[in-house]
Amino acid sequence: MFAANITRAEARRRSESLTAESYAVTLDLTGAGPEDRPLERQDAQFLSMTRARFRSTDADTDINLIADEVIEASLDGEPLPTEAFDGEHLAFHVAEGEHELVVTAVCRYSRTGEGLHRFVDPADGRVYLYSQFESADARRAYACFDQPDQKASFEFTVLAPESWQVISNSPAVEPTPERDGVARWAFAPTERISPYITAVCAGEFHIVHDVYPTPEGDRPLSIAVRQSLADYLDADRIFTTTKRGFAVFEEAFGRPYAFGDYAQVFVPEFNFGAMENAGCVTFRDEYIFRSRVTAASYETRDNTILHEMAHMWFGDLVTMRWWDDLWLNESFAEWASHYAQKRIADEFGTGVDPWASFGNQRKTWAYRQDQLPSTHPIAADMVDLEAVELNFDGITYAKGASALRQLVAFVGEDAFLAGVRAYFAEHAFGNTELNDLLGALEQASGRDLSFFTTQWLQTAGVNTIRAEIATDDEGRFTEVALLQTASDRWPTLRRHRIAVGLYNLVDGRLTRTDRVELDVEGPRTEVPELAGKQRPDLLLPNDDDLTYAKIRLDDRSFATLVENMGRLDSALARSLCWGAAWDMVRDAETAPADYVDLVLRGVGIESDLTAVSAQLAQARTAIDYYAAPAGRVRLSDRFTGGVARLLKDAEPGSDHQLAFARALASSIRDDEGAAVLRAWLDGEEVPGGLQVDPDLRWRLVTNLARVGAVGEDEIASEASRDNTATGAEHAAGARSALRTPEAKASAWRAATVDDTPNETHVQVCAQFMHRGQEELLAPYADAYLDVVRAMSEGRDGWANKSSAIRQHVLMYLFPRPLADRAFLERVTAWVADEPLSDFVGRLVAERLDDAERALRCQEADAAR
Repeated sequence: MFAANITRAEARRRSESLTAESYAVTLDLTGAGPEDRPLERQDAQFLSMTRARFRSTDADTDINLIADEVIEASLDGEPLPTEAFDGEHLAFHVAEGEHELVVTAVCRYSRTGEGLHRFVDPADGRVYLYSQFESADARRAYACFDQPDQKASFEFTVLAPESWQVISNSPAVEPTPERDGVARWAFAPTERISPYITAVCAGEFHIVHDVYPTPEGDRPLSIAVRQSLADYLDADRIFTTTKRGFAVFEEAFGRPYAFGDYAQVFVPEFNFGAMENAGCVTFRDEYIFRSRVTAASYETRDNTILHEMAHMWFGDLVTMRWWDDLWLNESFAEWASHYAQKRIADEFGTGVDPWASFGNQRKTWAYRQDQLPSTHPIAADMVDLEAVELNFDGITYAKGASALRQLVAFVGEDAFLAGVRAYFAEHAFGNTELNDLLGALEQASGRDLSFFTTQWLQTAGVNTIRAEIATDDEGRFTEVALLQTASDRWPTLRRHRIAVGLYNLVDGRLTRTDRVELDVEGPRTEVPELAGKQRPDLLLPNDDDLTYAKIRLDDRSFATLVENMGRLDSALARSLCWGAAWDMVRDAETAPADYVDLVLRGVGIESDLTAVSAQLAQARTAIDYYAAPAGRVRLSDRFTGGVARLLKDAEPGSDHQLAFARALASSIRDDEGAAVLRAWLDGEEVPGGLQVDPDLRWRLVTNLARVGAVGEDEIASEASRDNTATGAEHAAGARSALRTPEAKASAWRAATVDDTPNETHVQVCAQFMHRGQEELLAPYADAYLDVVRAMSEGRDGWANKSSAIRQHVLMYLFPRPLADRAFLERVTAWVADEPLSDFVGRLVAERLDDAERALRCQEADAAR
């Protein structure tokens, strides 16, 4: 069951009968109702007034609106009956021609990051509002035809306390007095955009301004944050990334940015990384770092800034007709952000390797998603909003971006960008489908791309590529072939443009000495260019990571890697090797202990901090879930000891030191380890250069709670010390991790019963299930199934819960530490007999598949 669903068929029928032209939307955020009478719940409701102009045929149709009440509505000046509103739609009949629909409604603020979200900052009591309308939540703030192909001009007017700042899609305006203590912000009409990228942010924001010089004049730039975060805002760095991004994209895409000024607003309790509202991008304000972070966090933030900026062209200027092409919207921005970040790194020497980071993090996400039973083609069948919500996943983002990178390898970067420029020129401010882009790329490149659609976009699953090698007595290749395989369920063998790298130990470095590039097609492709060449120390298929495929290393290459990972001088090549090793663990081909040893050997001298954090986290997963139970404690202690040595040897104050301190905190399991963390909290025996700042303190407290070394008093004391929204959220997570029945019962209520704000909710859910707490967690195995059934049936309030809240519960509260063979068999049988909804059934099936994979790995490990 999906609250207020909209189907593709419904949207298509409406677009056949009407076309939106413009909206004038007034939002009164002062608590006043009609005729200035106060609303019943001023902290929960606001007044919304919409004047929608549209053209239509003679039709029965409706406009979308989710509101507590429609106060009045009229069509072409004639009142509409209140019973025409069913809580989700306002129905009406129109004759052919131009029309004006006026709707006044009482709408409700969100506490779950959907619609118009309201937040009170515990640090100072200030109120902040921000909108989040993707996929179809503009209707929670004003009446609209809430589908991407109904583009229109939007003219927003906002009434708010005069001390506030108000930001929207159109350029900033000065407020005018409205009444005592209230001001009016009247924004100019926007260009034609889709409802889901409209935006309003309001509150006592701290705003910093700058400009980006262009041939047409200075483009105003701004950054807004909560007042309590103003001291942590590194505006210069954010503006620098923003300006460099505009320079890359305007040159690459062949047309200037289209939406006037450019506001970047960092907001609390945000469900995603960011949102590409036209001219008014919102980001989760965890990107304003109040504690020491590693270079990986800055790189991720820079990439997110560039990702959202890329959407200003691909998604906002030119928009998908329906959510079937959501993948293209997100995949293009994902590809473009890394493309731009690489160009910036090359020009300015930033020291990052974006495609290596992509391989170490984003592609790992894609490979995992693509091997779940719920995998789907990149071009998924988005029949309704429920399907859309589930497909904001690793395939839509990272696999799609990988496929675009492969497409660039096929047609060439120059031809690809030429096609993109033509596409933007032809379809600016319009809506498109995939074939529109492919047609532009075919014309620019002169190549037939029909195979690309069939093999890469319309089929699911990941291929595996390995080298088959024959050598003579002197170690020269007599034959090299690349073998391609696929899973039985998704047997497509794709055409890959691929490189093969030859790496040898030279002067103590493992460096590339040769490379060939070729097309791989079918189960076996010979590589005649390598015949007669000396077999290298490491033969690396998919060198430079041009394609999307798991790779397997031959025995000699893997042995070289184990001994020399730290000597491999290419961050991108290392990311491929890290990925290959992790895939082999997940596929039960490599012992978890061997992977842990590889991580401990390599992360100390790995320059890509994304790789360092990812490998340390994956090593923890290998220990907790892929290692045989009989050897788990021994392997865990070996890892903890290894991380402690890495921490001791790390340069004081370095990123590596912080990464190792975090990993050590997550790996403790006994009183001895707890004593170390307690000492750090007390300022004792802290490694030189390590800052025990608020974020690290919460990491220490949460892990101490996990092992039973602190209780409620210590958590409350830490929350008092860090009296911020982030502090309160971390405190909720720490309480969820506590090893007491009372704490678990309270956390379970917060997760499954109470109306818990979204960011607090994710902390509670994420910290609930832990290894070492199996006995304490045992009652929640059946409790989880009860919640699954209630959610599927829409009982106990679940029908009205947000998608984010439901996903937190289904994903994080699955009893993974209890998932032995008997449990899996019982739950699998239960699921087979239980008619679960698509949404619930998919997420439960994914958790079961993760657990089944873990058991296969454990059984293989035990048999070694």
